[in-house]
Amino acid sequence: MAEWLMPFSRKLTDGAFASRGRCCFRWQFARQFSNLCGSSYPVSCCDPGFFANPVENVDAMADALEIQPVAGPVRGTVRLPGSKSLTNRAMVVAALAEGPSELRGVLDSRDTQVMIESLRRLGISVEQNLAEKTVIVQGCGGRLPVAEADLYLENSGTSIRFLTAMCTLGEGRYRLDGNARMRERPIEDLLTALNQLGADARCENATGCPPVIVQSRSLRGGVANVQTSVSSQYLSALLMAAPCAQQPVEFRLTGPLVSEPYIDMTLGVMARFGVVVTTSKPGVYSIEPQTYRATTYHIEPDASAASYFFAAAAITGGEITVQGLSQFALQGDMHFVDVLERMGCGVVWGADYIKVLGGPLRGVEVDMNAISDTAQTLAAVAVFADGPTTVRNVGHMRMKETDRIAAVVAELRRLGIQTQEHADGFTIYPGPVMPAEIETYDDHRMAMSFALIGLRNNGITIQNPGCTAKTYPEYFDDLAKLCAGQFAP
Repeated sequence: MAEWLMPFSRKLTDGAFASRGRCCFRWQFARQFSNLCGSSYPVSCCDPGFFANPVENVDAMADALEIQPVAGPVRGTVRLPGSKSLTNRAMVVAALAEGPSELRGVLDSRDTQVMIESLRRLGISVEQNLAEKTVIVQGCGGRLPVAEADLYLENSGTSIRFLTAMCTLGEGRYRLDGNARMRERPIEDLLTALNQLGADARCENATGCPPVIVQSRSLRGGVANVQTSVSSQYLSALLMAAPCAQQPVEFRLTGPLVSEPYIDMTLGVMARFGVVVTTSKPGVYSIEPQTYRATTYHIEPDASAASYFFAAAAITGGEITVQGLSQFALQGDMHFVDVLERMGCGVVWGADYIKVLGGPLRGVEVDMNAISDTAQTLAAVAVFADGPTTVRNVGHMRMKETDRIAAVVAELRRLGIQTQEHADGFTIYPGPVMPAEIETYDDHRMAMSFALIGLRNNGITIQNPGCTAKTYPEYFDDLAKLCAGQFAP
């Protein structure tokens, strides 16, 4: 095995080390950075106090994580946590349904926690079983139980946009706010569409961004023109609220639709709860007044999260199988593997799994508008290709948790990789990687994707690794177990 693929301080052929690879991985960086945090670390990585809650211990001890190169091609079979996008959609629709719904495979992360907390503030009963990964939502039949609520959504775009539309179904005053970055993320186009349907929704500070004030008298309905060039979440929010309006609703798109697979996802969730949306012609969605039917809903593993593990196979020449996803999944991000296939990887589509086999990588030019949440993952893979890679038509990424285009370019340049920034994307020219501390900009996808570069290069340190708690709190734990061979091949 090549020396650059050494994992930690010993080879994984040492059975004793391999059996505890996860905690060694965590303890190693926790020890290294504990002084930065003013914390102490256990005498041994096998100290029971460390195992009591490894995620809590690591997050409390480390402001940064140095990724250790792996010992060989990464191989394994994983089943990932539930999709954040599906979890939050299902919780909104279940909350609007008539009667109790059970959601299974629910993701537990900061984005889903703020959704649950906010639904409870709106008077919705939500019972969560973390061990079973289930949530029981007592639906309100399309009418919010409380007349006033103050909701804090941190930096969860799905939560603040979906709940803004949901609040227009109530009778009262609702305020929705978030952190500093959320106050920079636009929401005006959603409010404009809601107001065309009879809502009274405005930005508190006249910035076009949160905080949002909704003074609601239920939603009348009618026709609304919807601008969808910034975020597909506006249309998703409108679609989920529309069946509960007093009159039929028609949405007419007035701009290009970004991330279109997420609209298909929304329609798929609505259908599972018994609501029909008519799309008689492109860009027009019609919804009659309907009542969501309570149901039991199974949430797919997160396809966006799967991209990091597929990329690990591509980067290390390994073989990764992700269970629970297939060509019939609702999530468009599963098609990230199509891009890897173009780059030279093998892809196997099973009835209930997707497998990626790494191979020699070549650069590609790709439109990632439909799967932009995986563009940062592709940037990490592109570093190891034999030619340039260009990602285009993802200008809307600038309005995400951070300006993701600028962030990718800045951090690749920090690694010594020549990168060109475009208005709607970037071009990456592979080259030698220099050791560097990667700034993550409090963006979970920056942390998860750039960590992959460290699987083949020494000296890659991820700042603020805890930001992955937004959508995947166990990410570094699972990545470490995979690299230590603790997931069955």
